[in-house]
Amino acid sequence: VNAMRGHAAEMGVVAPLGAKGLSELKAEIAVADDAAVPPAAKPAIALLGREADHITMRLRAIDDRLMQQHKANPVSRRLAQIPGVGPITALNLALRVETRQFRSARHFAAWLGLVPRECSTAGRQRLGGISRAGDERLRQLLVVGATAVIQHAKPGRRTASPPVQASQARGRLWLLALLGRKPRKLAAVALANKTARIVWAMMTSGEAYRPQPVAA
Repeated sequence: VNAMRGHAAEMGVVAPLGAKGLSELKAEIAVADDAAVPPAAKPAIALLGREADHITMRLRAIDDRLMQQHKANPVSRRLAQIPGVGPITALNLALRVETRQFRSARHFAAWLGLVPRECSTAGRQRLGGISRAGDERLRQLLVVGATAVIQHAKPGRRTASPPVQASQARGRLWLLALLGRKPRKLAAVALANKTARIVWAMMTSGEAYRPQPVAA
């Protein structure tokens, strides 16, 4: 897609981003006169377009298989109830995490690299940046999910039906207070840390997700 856009832009043909913009680009290239787009360029760009369509179809097939695995896995379905945890993240956690190897939720978050690096000595605690140790893929999925939650955590914005809003009100207030004190990226890591601890608790206890009161 980037190659298509780049070659077309060199000939003065541009289109908006996204799937709709790509369709517009293909159509504009196809009907462009020879003065705007050389005849030899049209089939070459069309070939790129067909390859992009083929990759899109393959990705959809993979997504369908992953969704089937997610629906067939009870642990994955339960974890997907957590805000910021979608089917792909839930399935990764369900298939790749053995919670019995972690003594606590904090140990699990540390294994994911979501806790500060500690350099303490002589009874004085010194915390550094986030360690980023452990499983990079799982950490990335949790941080991306937390970032998506933060994008919708704005005062006065309605993001869910009233019953869901009521059950998540305390957590939302905690997140808004955190965003008032910290940059969005730091807040996303903190929320991912919190999510990881909830994941550990749910996988250890076998219980469904229940929003808990959170101290400000």
